[in-house]
Amino acid sequence: MMKFNRIHLVVMDSVGIGAAPDSDQFFNVDKNDTESDTLGHIADNYDLKIPNMEKIGLGNIERTTPLKGVEKVENPIGYATKLEEISRGKDTMTGHWEIMGLNIQTPFRVFPEGYPEDLLEKIEEFSGRKVIREANLPYSGTQVIDDFGPRQMETGELIIYTSADPVLQIAAHEDVIPLDELYKICEYVRSITLDDPYMIGRIIARPYVGTPGNFTRTAGRHDYALSPFGETVLDILDKNEVGTYSVGKINDIFNGAGINHDMGHTAHNMAGVDRLLETIRDPEFKEGFSFTNLVDFDALFGHRRDIEGYGNAINEFDARLPEIMDAMEEDDLLLITADHGNDPSYVGTDHTREYVPLLAYSKSFKHGGVLPVGHYADISATVADNFGVPQTENGKSFLKELV
Repeated sequence: MMKFNRIHLVVMDSVGIGAAPDSDQFFNVDKNDTESDTLGHIADNYDLKIPNMEKIGLGNIERTTPLKGVEKVENPIGYATKLEEISRGKDTMTGHWEIMGLNIQTPFRVFPEGYPEDLLEKIEEFSGRKVIREANLPYSGTQVIDDFGPRQMETGELIIYTSADPVLQIAAHEDVIPLDELYKICEYVRSITLDDPYMIGRIIARPYVGTPGNFTRTAGRHDYALSPFGETVLDILDKNEVGTYSVGKINDIFNGAGINHDMGHTAHNMAGVDRLLETIRDPEFKEGFSFTNLVDFDALFGHRRDIEGYGNAINEFDARLPEIMDAMEEDDLLLITADHGNDPSYVGTDHTREYVPLLAYSKSFKHGGVLPVGHYADISATVADNFGVPQTENGKSFLKELV
């Protein structure tokens, strides 16, 4: 029998909580991830004020050293633990797919030295536009348009760049390369990079506007992802006519698979919270599962190694939690987690291999506590268990622990 009518899962993108047991096998530049600790190092270097996550039990999660400024509470209003990833990756898609029940043992391809010449030539032949070779490197999305936007405005060449993630990004000034043309090029690139030797996780259209020195990226971003390599709990819920609601880039991450209500992209974290609140308050949403990604932690602050910006974003999210909790029905469950780490104090600009926190809250809880340390897929197993649908072969439900 269903325990909760609705479950709302929020992913704080990249908010890890300490090096994972296998972090010695994952690297940033020439240093492994064994000393990474996204939340811990932010707390050490920034004044975190997160009383709401603290009340749920964030400070009660098992750690070698306590989170500075985050108290361990004797009577938490929710449940807390940390989860370990088993897939062979530390990127957004791998993390989210595992959260929904998959085990990805073949990692996506990354191109730290840029994309091979044969791929660029195929894109040039299809598009009729040259590719700026100097931009074909891991690059900050704002820096790459500052550096090459003026040239693109003069020549109409494509700005193709990558990052530490398994992504190929195409930046295009909307007055030079219209959105429809940019999307067609991205769709073509997606079609030729689905398998080896490329197998790129996402192709991302990155439109921008403005003049040299004043370029700004627009809301016309579109991600073209691979479909999950197996059946996720989202697919299973959808097949069983359970409502699945995506907020932010969730629909892109799963390439629409298993999503029957796409609530749309969001421009930033707080817009994501606003959209989640709209979803929770939707009178048509009486039963089902909502899935929200808040990407700014990762995209704006983790990769850019901005400790202050990251810490402020965590504080801002915590300050909105009372609104989310108040909007919830008595028989709703809120789950808050992450998909990997991205320690802004670490070397390089890549994600970090970490545990992720898990917080659970419901107005119906009689008390709170600490759950056993588990795995990412425990979340999907719990969701499936709650709605009475089959689970994948991964994960263990913690539904019975929530009382």
